Amino acid sequence: MRRYLAELVGTFVLVFGGCGSAVLAGSSIGQLGVAIAFGLSLLTMVFAIGPISGCHVNPAVTAGFLIAGRMDARDAAGYVIAQVMGGIIGAAAVLFIAWGSPMGYDAPTQGLAANGYGAHSPGGYDVIAALLVEVILTFLLVFTVLAATALATPVQLAGIAIGFALALIHLVGIPVTNTSVNPARSIGPAVFVGGWALQQLWLFLVAPFIGSVCAALLYQLVYPRDSLIAARAD
Repeated sequence: MRRYLAELVGTFVLVFGGCGSAVLAGSSIGQLGVAIAFGLSLLTMVFAIGPISGCHVNPAVTAGFLIAGRMDARDAAGYVIAQVMGGIIGAAAVLFIAWGSPMGYDAPTQGLAANGYGAHSPGGYDVIAALLVEVILTFLLVFTVLAATALATPVQLAGIAIGFALALIHLVGIPVTNTSVNPARSIGPAVFVGGWALQQLWLFLVAPFIGSVCAALLYQLVYPRDSLIAARAD
């Protein structure tokens, strides 16, 4: 339960820090600032909860660990449930704060940093472009996490690479989809936006899973299990 609670808190911080920066400060800090906020949110949580749960804070990362044989199915299910709950609570906190602005905030029309394509893509990108970028960027994230944590490297050091990778991913993906690469991050805002966000949510569930599977398969080719066991023993 400590690990599940850690994942809930970590995902809350990721969504609150990343989506919160976009909703509450996006006009001031721009896309670069939002990308950095997501990277810093993840990096902070790696230091805070990494030793407890590994700081997945993302069902796609958890799926990658499961496919790569680095966790069991029961733990993976608990992680995913906790992550989705954390994402929803994080989005709710951002919305509650946004309501307090002088102009108020209407989630269905203003978006709450929800992910989308077509008319709801920041750059107007179509569904094929959105699907492709989400698959590629999730692949990059999950492979980085698996590779950076493959050997007996301190979690915090691995987190530096992972945090920078997430910031880089957002620099590429924000103009296309607002960047998901994380079903829990997408589900949170979509619950409160409803309508179009829920209708387009399928892409941000399917694409991260495809990217995660590809990353886990490549990881197993690049990092054979026997060599990892020997390296950890040394």
